[in-house]
Amino acid sequence: MKLKFAASAVLLATAFSCSAPEDYAGYVDTKIGSGGHGHVFVGASVPFGLVQLGPTSIPQQWDWCSGYHDSDSTVIGFSHTHLEGTGIGDLFDITVMPVTGSVEYSREGLWSYADRSREVAEPDYYSVPLLRYDILAEMTATSRVGFHRYTFPASDSTAIVFDLENGGCWDKATDTRIEAEGNDALKGWRFSRGWARNQKVFFYAKFSKPFESVENIGQYARVNFDLAEGEKIMLKVAISPVDIDGAKANMAAELPGWDFEKTREAARNAWNRELSKIRIETGDVDQRTIFYTALYHTMIQPSEFCDVNGDYRGADGDIHRNNDFKTYTTFSLWDTYRAAMPLMTVIHPEKIRDIARTMVKIHEEQGKLPVWHLWGNETDCMVGNPGVIALADILVKDFEGFDKELAYNALRESEMRPDRGQDIRMECGFIPADRDFNESVAYDMEYAIADGAMAAAARRLGKEEDYAYFNERSHSYRNYFDPETLFIRGRNSDGTFVEPFNPYSSNHRADVYCEGNAWQYTWLVPQDFDGLVTLYGSKEKLAERLDSLFAAKNEIEGAEASPDISGLIGQYAHGNEPSHHIIYFYTMAGQPWKAADKIDEVLRTLYFHDPNGLSGNEDVGQMSAWYILSSLGMYQVEPAGARFWFGKPSFAGAEVQVPGGSLKIRAEGLSGETRYIQSVTLNGKNHPYPYIEFNDIVKGGELVFRMGTEKTLWY
Repeated sequence: MKLKFAASAVLLATAFSCSAPEDYAGYVDTKIGSGGHGHVFVGASVPFGLVQLGPTSIPQQWDWCSGYHDSDSTVIGFSHTHLEGTGIGDLFDITVMPVTGSVEYSREGLWSYADRSREVAEPDYYSVPLLRYDILAEMTATSRVGFHRYTFPASDSTAIVFDLENGGCWDKATDTRIEAEGNDALKGWRFSRGWARNQKVFFYAKFSKPFESVENIGQYARVNFDLAEGEKIMLKVAISPVDIDGAKANMAAELPGWDFEKTREAARNAWNRELSKIRIETGDVDQRTIFYTALYHTMIQPSEFCDVNGDYRGADGDIHRNNDFKTYTTFSLWDTYRAAMPLMTVIHPEKIRDIARTMVKIHEEQGKLPVWHLWGNETDCMVGNPGVIALADILVKDFEGFDKELAYNALRESEMRPDRGQDIRMECGFIPADRDFNESVAYDMEYAIADGAMAAAARRLGKEEDYAYFNERSHSYRNYFDPETLFIRGRNSDGTFVEPFNPYSSNHRADVYCEGNAWQYTWLVPQDFDGLVTLYGSKEKLAERLDSLFAAKNEIEGAEASPDISGLIGQYAHGNEPSHHIIYFYTMAGQPWKAADKIDEVLRTLYFHDPNGLSGNEDVGQMSAWYILSSLGMYQVEPAGARFWFGKPSFAGAEVQVPGGSLKIRAEGLSGETRYIQSVTLNGKNHPYPYIEFNDIVKGGELVFRMGTEKTLWY
């Protein structure tokens, strides 16, 4: 069945705009994940907006990748771009700091402590007092404009400083400009090199009151005001990846006036429209907070990456114009192809056409689909070919509104590029460890997953010859399976396994795996579960081996062990993405009660209402997307498989808005003890399958799980 997703999505959005939504944003605690290694953004934004306006702290360390950490209350200013939960730091562009008195113009010279006891952190609004200056900072946002409001104390020297020097962690400014326009505006740009090797941000800033003077101090500008005690200054800062005129046009279109409260209300309404796409039934306040915070985390990025007129900066560095779709950026695809992107296909179908067309454009501009794309730059971060998986998934699910042959050609050309180890793989059939190629096993296994997705797309489009080729290539992981140890191991060109071997060992980004060890990578075969069963001999033997993963000691060995291997249950590492599908192998192996037990344990112990409430990097929504899908009772295991396998629902009732209306999910008899599925019905009929097809989800209807205490095989 083909659904016309674009038209259905418009009708759905129209229907939902007719009534005032419940305040779902009020359930969100943006501080969840701001401690530990969650790396989440804290500040004001709108769903999928270009602007993420919030505080940036002094430390330039791993746990400050988003600019904020619960352990530290320093603030160097409020930046207009931030990343959401990544493992590398960048952005923090166009930083603004209100000050009184004389200051030193450097990262350490401008800083103040923030009074966290009076901090207000909500999806649409952020506020905190700056103790050094006795200034109350408030902010909200539109998609492309940050809106500030500062309340100043009595002082004979009040100013707002623009900082174009300081970016995020590994980011350094390469070219900056600030100049005044009249007596109430600034304009300029910040070009930088970091994770994004050639990032360009242009800005236009407008003040609610004329300034007295502007002092340019290198990469800083001090904008001086004559203010009375308690007087408020408002500031609008529009950004653009294209040019200053684009930033001006963005401000004129999105925020022409000065009504701070109305802007905040509009941002709140935008969040409520998106968050209301899934409604849950629960009397547990913490559970509700965790759920809607997780849903919020999946909607901060990818970010819109074009001006209001459609102009954007391409991966080729040139300016392009789209008149009929929005381009996006911040594609953390090695993470998000697993759950966050599949979740988008369910609850944000109106965005999928634009996501697909963006990816195809990136292919046209740089010669391959995105790997990890950031502000028009290919970072080539992480292993494999994850953009292939995400785009193939969209093709297999029959979305409309883009050229499918063009998309397929982008998939095929990306899969056949002889670089990043694919050349070695096509020559040898796998990537040997002795070919001086780091993370050989991880690259090969992720390529094999992409091959599986490519094969699924080829079959959907009737390209049987390509299907046969890529399906066979998706089995390359089998070269690494050691029948003696039952682990996936590094292998040399002559067929010998790499020695010495310790399945608990990790050497971060410097061994045959990537942010993992043999225990985790042995299960990285979502594209070929049946083949994995064959290697173990039977589903029963595979399940026994899976038991050993969770029963193993929860220690990672090695002086340079990867910090990303976190959230351990035995050697299952929920804090990093390669493990995210593994629990659902129990359902696929015919032992769904074990999946229910482990999913329940993860949901209860590795997601909680606290700054440390995530077990690893949020990774642009992936960690939270696992929670959302799993708590609804399902997860898409296979790449481009269009099937969501059942696990264990967490709520007695949930309603998911889909193109066909809504999918109502009920878990009859659910409790702490009755957590095992006894039977399933779909639209009143017995559903004797351990999964639900994507097309059945988006048609809407009623999915009912009958829960009980019996560990049974209902399918």
